[in-house]
Amino acid sequence: MLTSKSFALARRAALCAALTVLVSACAGPQKPVSVADTIAKTPSLSTLSGLITSAGLTADLQSAGPFTVFAPNNEAFKAVKPATMEDLAKHPAKLKDLLSYHVVPSLTLAKDVKNSSVKALNGDPLALSKAGDFVTVENAAVVQADLLAANGVIHIVDTVMTPVKK
Repeated sequence: MLTSKSFALARRAALCAALTVLVSACAGPQKPVSVADTIAKTPSLSTLSGLITSAGLTADLQSAGPFTVFAPNNEAFKAVKPATMEDLAKHPAKLKDLLSYHVVPSLTLAKDVKNSSVKALNGDPLALSKAGDFVTVENAAVVQADLLAANGVIHIVDTVMTPVKK
C-alpha cells in the first residue's frame, strides 16, 4: 500500500520525467525542411507530392537548391483531363518534364517577381508577371505565396502548367 510520502515521491518522479521529455523535445535542434518535404507536409499539395515521388524528383528537391516551385494545388490537378493523368502515369519522363516545368533553379520571393521570363528546371522559359500583389506564372495564378523551405520557396498555383512540346 502506498503511503502519502511514497505517493508524493512517485508523483514527483513522474512529473520530472514528463518535464524532461517536454524540454528535450523543445530544445532539440529542428532539421531544416526542404521544398520536397514542405510539399509533402502541405495537405493542399498531396497530389503534387505523390507525383514528385513517382517522377523520381524527391531527392532533387531535397538537394541544396535554391529552388522556386510553382506548386499546383490538388484542385489544379482535378482540372487535368483523366486521360492526360493516365498518360503521365505511364510515361515517367513526361511526368518529370511536366513537374520540372514548375521548378525554377533559383530563389524568387513574390515581392521580387518582375514581369520577365525565367528558365524552368526542364529548360523551357516561364513567363512571370506581377500586378500589385497579384503574381502569375504562365496561365497560373499564385494563390498562396512564399512558403519558405530550407532550400527554396514554394508558391501554390491554381493551374497545372504545360511545357512547350518538344
